[in-house]
Amino acid sequence: MHRPTALGGALAALATAAAGVLVAAAVSTSPAAAASGGTGTGYLHTSGNKIVDSTGATVRLTGINWFGMETDNKTFHGLWSSNPWRGQLDTMARLGYNTLRIPYSNDALKPGATATGINDFVNPDLVGLSPLQILDKVIDYAGGKGMRVILDRHRPTAAGQSPLWYTSTVSEATWIADWKMLAQRYANNPTVIGADLHNEPHAEGTNPAATGACWGCGDTARDWRLAAERAGNAILGVQPNWLIFVEGVSCPSGGLSNVWDNDPSNDEDCGWWGGNLSKAGQFPVRLNVANRLVYSPHEYATSVYEQTWFKDPSYPANLPAIWDKYWGYLYKQNIAPIMMGEFGSTLADPRDKVWLQNLMAYTGTGVTGMSFTYWSWNPNSGDTGGIALDDWTNINTTKQAILQPYLIAPVGGGGPGPTPTGTGSPSPTNPPPSGACTATYKQVNAWAGGFQGELTVKNTGTGAVNPWSVTWTWPSGVTLASGWNATVTQSGGTVTAAAPEWSRTLAAGASVTIGFTANGTAAAPASVKLAGTAC
Repeated sequence: MHRPTALGGALAALATAAAGVLVAAAVSTSPAAAASGGTGTGYLHTSGNKIVDSTGATVRLTGINWFGMETDNKTFHGLWSSNPWRGQLDTMARLGYNTLRIPYSNDALKPGATATGINDFVNPDLVGLSPLQILDKVIDYAGGKGMRVILDRHRPTAAGQSPLWYTSTVSEATWIADWKMLAQRYANNPTVIGADLHNEPHAEGTNPAATGACWGCGDTARDWRLAAERAGNAILGVQPNWLIFVEGVSCPSGGLSNVWDNDPSNDEDCGWWGGNLSKAGQFPVRLNVANRLVYSPHEYATSVYEQTWFKDPSYPANLPAIWDKYWGYLYKQNIAPIMMGEFGSTLADPRDKVWLQNLMAYTGTGVTGMSFTYWSWNPNSGDTGGIALDDWTNINTTKQAILQPYLIAPVGGGGPGPTPTGTGSPSPTNPPPSGACTATYKQVNAWAGGFQGELTVKNTGTGAVNPWSVTWTWPSGVTLASGWNATVTQSGGTVTAAAPEWSRTLAAGASVTIGFTANGTAAAPASVKLAGTAC
């Protein structure tokens, strides 16, 4: 996200990328397993203006940004809250966000980098981990919920965003080398689908003395299109299955217009930082691997900056033509897919609600619509606020209600979003289970006065259980602190894990893993039952 300053006709949206985390809770899945359903199967590629999976089925990414790894904390914000990191992801998936865009800075990737701002009591499994190790865990858990992950090089350093992809302290070589490292690290994990190369390239300097990112100007030190080709091809050399997400610039010349010099020849049409792809049709990004390019504009409302079009008498009828001009034409002319990487607002101004409603309608409905990742999960994004409220647990229902009809939930994430056919899904009716179940317990962590565990229950019966519930007992003195992947409660010595609304059915042969933290001396669950049947 950005805090813009406008010079001449240019919007400078200065992003303080805070990536809010909503976590999804669900059935245990191997993190490297291919996702399916809402986000497709296997690695993704492009076909015209569509993103498709390994079977050729159309996929729509309807995601959210969770920032923090690009800041001084070097890891996700909100880990300081009372909501465990898994609980936040559970919520995101339940709401229908099938993709997580994760901003980072190169500082967070350095050897010896330290993650800060973590509540150790609710996140004991993160104690002592590096920023990359925490990223590994988030990717692993998100993948188990059927979510996809896009990595976003948001800033060269934690100090702030940069107009160009390199600075005096972070070279182009470092930028590319770090991308190659990440591509290698996640090369065999189809949860991670691609690289958003650099966040919000934008203009700097006043024309004709432009020093910022241009598009198609041919200057290798400033032409973002050429830099995107160099980095994109380097990444594809390591991991040819990744999508390459390329943002726009703000002013194609790379400089701000001087509207006071009485010389209109150096004035131009500028847009949001990262949001102007008006030259991409004429000067396309050329990659060595076909069907890997996705254009990823950013789009904001008045809470970020008061653009001229928000004050136009024809507002909001003027918006589609503006979006067509800056980036929508690439989709409408079947040139390439669009994945709107950032868009958001506080909705404090009534015009912004109208803007968001019109923008979502512009992206289209159902699985064939344009992809997007909303900014942001984080409530601490200064320009927009978040989907999560300040407690990082409850949500902003006004924003969610506008986005909800366009969300396609991940398999395992559930939620009330539309099905790909738009016809809805009937509530399942399943026979009672016959047979039994098995239970496996793993203690994940322990500390003075408490412990963390995972109880995996498999339905070994011949029928599905709907709704499923698991119960177990603990000895006196052991009390539940938190739980995930189910609604977990305790009464006396008995603990009940009830199926969440979005994942009520446990099929024959399927397993569910219930995670929890507890107070007291570590003890394994005893007398485990699935729907009243002893395991």
